[in-house]
Amino acid sequence: MALTCPNCGNDQNFQVKTLQMHVVKLDDSRVEVTDESRPAVFEVLCDECETELSLDDADDALRREVMLTVGAR
Repeated sequence: MALTCPNCGNDQNFQVKTLQMHVVKLDDSRVEVTDESRPAVFEVLCDECETELSLDDADDALRREVMLTVGAR
């Protein structure tokens, strides 16, 4: 099943919001990243009307492709 907005019918453009954590070390005037997580998908919205969608409703191949494209886990 392709991803389609139930509100407006959009099946092309979506906002995929991700969360990513960074651990930084402050050393004098330097800031270094000591650890960072891979992004996790926080929410998926229709880019036309901002209705929230669930990636669970998409088929496995599309879900995997979205996750790979945004570098999420």
